[in-house]
Amino acid sequence: MKLVGLSRQIALTMMAIAFAVTLLVVLTSYVFYFFAVSYWPEIFDQHTLIPTGPEWIWIIATTLAGLAFAIVVGVHLASRILVPLNSVTDGIRRVAQGDLEARAIAGDRSLGEAAGLADDFNALATQLQLKTDEMAFWNAAIAHELRTPVTILRGRLQGLAEGVFKPDESQFHSLLQQVNGLARLIEDLRAVSLAESGHLHLHIREIDLDVEVESVVDFCRHAQRQADQRLVLDLNAKWAMCDPVRIRQALLALLDNARRHAVPGEVFVQTRQKDGWCILRVEDEGPGIPPDATSQVFTAFRRMRDRGDTATDAGSGLGLAVVSAIARAHQGDASCFPSSRGGACFELRWPQRIN
Repeated sequence: MKLVGLSRQIALTMMAIAFAVTLLVVLTSYVFYFFAVSYWPEIFDQHTLIPTGPEWIWIIATTLAGLAFAIVVGVHLASRILVPLNSVTDGIRRVAQGDLEARAIAGDRSLGEAAGLADDFNALATQLQLKTDEMAFWNAAIAHELRTPVTILRGRLQGLAEGVFKPDESQFHSLLQQVNGLARLIEDLRAVSLAESGHLHLHIREIDLDVEVESVVDFCRHAQRQADQRLVLDLNAKWAMCDPVRIRQALLALLDNARRHAVPGEVFVQTRQKDGWCILRVEDEGPGIPPDATSQVFTAFRRMRDRGDTATDAGSGLGLAVVSAIARAHQGDASCFPSSRGGACFELRWPQRIN
């Protein structure tokens, strides 16, 4: 059995104690009997096994010396072991009291297991702090996103109730638009939350992916046209295994992202099957994504504002996070990279055969 870390230190320390005590007894016995035979031969009876008085003194003295040595070494080893253990205990107590910045001291790195325990606790505390901070950020972001449509709904309804606004068709369409926005925000939050917890269940079946994409594009043409954008299709995927509802949701999010952030021009929608993967791309003509921001575009509530976006038209910051969540649920991934047309290309891909 190979001994490492703390086990090795304990074994070596016990060996050192045993060797030191044995060496102490052997050396002191030579010295003791040299002086005893040389200077006090008359007090030693060589025909009896019962120790004489001086022999008892020597035995007790060497035993006490060995015990003192063992205590000193044991206390030193215990202190080395207890430094990280006590630090972890104190850290756990502080975390339980709400101090998420508490960290343990690893101490002597040669005690592998004890130092590893401290490192594991520190990693756990760091992750707990990150999750807590992320939860606080999510709560604040969700409250912010819900506040705007709820405020608008409350103001419009109060105005209708007090006769400030005339209850005509335009008012009801405006209210319905806000309700639809709330419904979409709630569904996006639900999709991202389920994906993060691993409970975004899919209903996988074989579909004609090109037909599904065409239906979504037809639905979005009017909105894209209002943004001076023209949708261009390049479909060549045919049959694919996926959850059609979730794929439509992802494509809607990508087209809405292009409508809000891309410049007027053409938006290209492409489907492919390549090397066992189904690929869905949405590509625009600008302004593109800065290289230092591509790693954050699929993070919830991280959004870039451009083209004079205001708080009401910048989106919730959840659309691309939903795309990434749907891709992961399909055992695939979502990516963003520069387009050859000067804009950004968003790619959603998943296996043709989903386990």
